[in-house]
Amino acid sequence: MKIDLDFYKNISKNNLPLTELLKNEKLFSSVPRNWSVVVADIENSTDAVAQGLHNDVNLSATGSIITVLNTLKKVDHTLKIPYFFGGDGSTFIVPNTVLEPILLALNNYSQHIKKTLQLNLRVGQIEVDTVYSNNVSIRITKIRHNKYLTTPVVLGNGLKYAELLIKENFKASATANGKKTELNLKGMECRWDEIQPNQTGKKVICLLIDCDNEENQAEVYSTIMKEIDLVFGNLEKRNPISTFKLKLNTSLKTIRKEMYAKIGKYQMTYLVSNWLVTMIGTFYFKFLKAGKLYKYRVTQLSDTIMLDGLLNTVISGTDKQINKLKRLLDDLESKDKIIYGMHITHASIMSCYIENREEKHIHFVDGTEGGYTSAAIMFKLKKLKLKNP
Repeated sequence: MKIDLDFYKNISKNNLPLTELLKNEKLFSSVPRNWSVVVADIENSTDAVAQGLHNDVNLSATGSIITVLNTLKKVDHTLKIPYFFGGDGSTFIVPNTVLEPILLALNNYSQHIKKTLQLNLRVGQIEVDTVYSNNVSIRITKIRHNKYLTTPVVLGNGLKYAELLIKENFKASATANGKKTELNLKGMECRWDEIQPNQTGKKVICLLIDCDNEENQAEVYSTIMKEIDLVFGNLEKRNPISTFKLKLNTSLKTIRKEMYAKIGKYQMTYLVSNWLVTMIGTFYFKFLKAGKLYKYRVTQLSDTIMLDGLLNTVISGTDKQINKLKRLLDDLESKDKIIYGMHITHASIMSCYIENREEKHIHFVDGTEGGYTSAAIMFKLKKLKLKNP
């Protein structure tokens, strides 16, 4: 069977609101059977967050994405793949031809994270063909949120099933104990301070929603997104990242943490040069036109919504808006249409992958005090109660 390497690259970018996109399932394509799902996951992330290590967990998840994207550049720079950031891990859909170098790089990165941040990043994979044999689907398309940002959208329970199976059977890949590869975290930057909402009285909401019925997913998620649009405003209005609240964290502690996560050792030149760059950056972003434009692009390139079979989003809003949304979610949950987890906090955090400072950078957004990981605790408790009423 010939592998269609350009499968994802050839999917059209749909310039539609998500509510409209979800109504047209003809825009979705099934992922080829000879691709694989790869999962990287921080073990016991809930405990790590409880110990105040949320930034480390977040940074490790971001690094796994950077590792894979940098590996692909080296293996086949024309190849495009979908990937999903989950706060305490990441998921990728990749053609089988590049599976070995990706697993090699991720397992190498896992050993690096264990050594530098004392976190256990587990890595696993399963072929899409095996996923489909369980009678679940992975249907994918793309949505163009704005001029700069396009992300994948997935319907079906395939990724959820793959993640569950991988997590239940995690074992070190054969490549972990054999070959070595060079660590490549070029482009990793995490120097933005905690980002407050753009208005007093607003909070940051991390939301995790699961509609388990594949036939109803598109309709249910469309209904929820319509309510979010109505109550909180469009993607730009509810974006927790705003230009005038973006501030660099100039502390040496932040740069030291980035240094160890990125290169795994103390290096005076790295620390001093990056601290100086960050100090200069505070003036660059505040006073220069190019700096202000870059900050605007950061807001546009901030990944605040993800649909991978579950609906995950980070938004900002008032208590009144949150209560309106909760009424709809509670109603849908009482009718067994969804299960949801929600975490409400005072600010968001952001980690970044900078390919170049013009238009090729992506910013992964989460909430403080656990963010998505904390929302997942509420979500898992509800699931447990359903299994053991």
